[in-house]
Amino acid sequence: MTTENNKIVAAFLVASIVAMLAGVISRALIVTENRTEETGWEDISTATNAEPIMDLMPKADLVRGEKISRLCGICHTLNKNEHSRISPNLFGIVGKKPGSNADFVYSNGMKNKDGTWNTDTLNEFLWNPKKSIPDTKMTHTGLKKPEDRAAIIKWLETHK
Repeated sequence: MTTENNKIVAAFLVASIVAMLAGVISRALIVTENRTEETGWEDISTATNAEPIMDLMPKADLVRGEKISRLCGICHTLNKNEHSRISPNLFGIVGKKPGSNADFVYSNGMKNKDGTWNTDTLNEFLWNPKKSIPDTKMTHTGLKKPEDRAAIIKWLETHK
């Protein structure tokens, strides 16, 4: 093999290792599995609404919320005065009207959503974004565990 061929093989191997590590790291960050002891996976396909989380909010885990925010940070910016990336900045989102960040182009459904982001509206959206706002640009399938939704909402409430 020539030096050029060795470089190509090495680049392929490095890219493969990076892809594998990205998968391992993303699975470690994602805490959205819904397992039951009987079936292995909870069937949420027939659920129509997110389980209410108001009772969970007083004891919601900020550390867990921060961990979940790292997953959000793949697409969203999270700090004050940061410009939006492929998704809007989430700093100060609690209490804001959906679709109101000036530096992001939202779907019509998001722009036309009434109300403000609060515990109930965020809970519903984070449970199943496409069900909540069918034309949303958000591709994440949602956080199925009520404790995860309470944790990230509590964390977002601290970033005003």
